[in-house]
Amino acid sequence: MTDAPVKLRDAATIVLSRRDSDGTPRVLMGQRGKGAVFMPNKFVFPGGAVDAGDANVPLDGEVDSRSRDRLHRHADATLVRALQVAAVRELWEETGMMLGVPGRWSGTVPADWAAFADMGKVPSAAGLSFLYRAVTPHGQKRRFDARFFWADEAALQGNEDFRDAPGELSALSWVSLTEARALDLPMITHRVLLELEARMTDPDPARKVPFFDGEVRAFSEID
Repeated sequence: MTDAPVKLRDAATIVLSRRDSDGTPRVLMGQRGKGAVFMPNKFVFPGGAVDAGDANVPLDGEVDSRSRDRLHRHADATLVRALQVAAVRELWEETGMMLGVPGRWSGTVPADWAAFADMGKVPSAAGLSFLYRAVTPHGQKRRFDARFFWADEAALQGNEDFRDAPGELSALSWVSLTEARALDLPMITHRVLLELEARMTDPDPARKVPFFDGEVRAFSEID
């Protein structure tokens, strides 16, 4: 008897960067718990699966038009919106940092957004750009079709000591790209770091988005 195939879930990940006063590039990373089903003990960027209600959450500002067009290559409008909301939500849930603007929510505020709304903010993806796409290969207990979004620290609001973080990721810190590469990372995180470094060196918006398709274990690009 063979195991049933693991369902592929859409997911969103946020890659946050900044530069020190001396120009040293840094990225925000945390460590997954040793008991995590997916990638235990690995250092990762904040992120997670898209929730069923993400497409219905108000969003004040979306990714740039080039990123939106590229996202639409493999997703409908509802999913493209949900991915952006999921990225903002996962950042908030895992780090206590916000991507939002002042505003009022209409209707009932979902429970997982209550604290966000209580601060007088609505989510905004205006500071995000589409950086990478990766599909988890077969053989994992959980599999994701993950879109990685990049944002600069300047777009953030929140406490940099991460005192509002719930602890889902431990050891949250801004590490240099050199330090990050020396951590215990998933293979695809190494690849994303290389792409981030290339973007920070040459921020050409026409640069294509890399795509690792774990279904066939092949790399391509999204133009």
